[in-house]
Amino acid sequence: MAKKEIIKKFKVMAAGGKATPAPPLGPALGGNGVNPGQFVQQFNAATAKLNGKVVGCIITVFNDRTFTFEVKSSPASVLIREAAKIEKGSGTPNKDKVGKITTTQARAIAAEKAVDLNAGSVDAAMRIIEGTARSMGVTVVEG
Repeated sequence: MAKKEIIKKFKVMAAGGKATPAPPLGPALGGNGVNPGQFVQQFNAATAKLNGKVVGCIITVFNDRTFTFEVKSSPASVLIREAAKIEKGSGTPNKDKVGKITTTQARAIAAEKAVDLNAGSVDAAMRIIEGTARSMGVTVVEG
């Protein structure tokens, strides 16, 4: 049997458990040599418990058109929007504040994202999350 050689690695974002081969996901997969139907079936099975929460996924494609994927945690902005119960971030975050989260919520988000962040501790990860919140126009308050 020939050795599997990696020919491509790429990232996609999809709703956990609810991905479909329709655009924008299908064309991105097909253009990179991945069968969209197979990927969607495996991805939905692996992320069924997430129930529509957007997650990142790194897909590795091999020379025999097989693939593997690694599911990452949700983007920090999605988690902050959920915690603040807002639809979207501010267009001018320094002038218009659109919501608030507490430091307890920021710590919970940091703990969830700790494996995907480049931080040595939960406190360092929390500072990253607080910075993301500020750039979205979300205020971080004590609590």
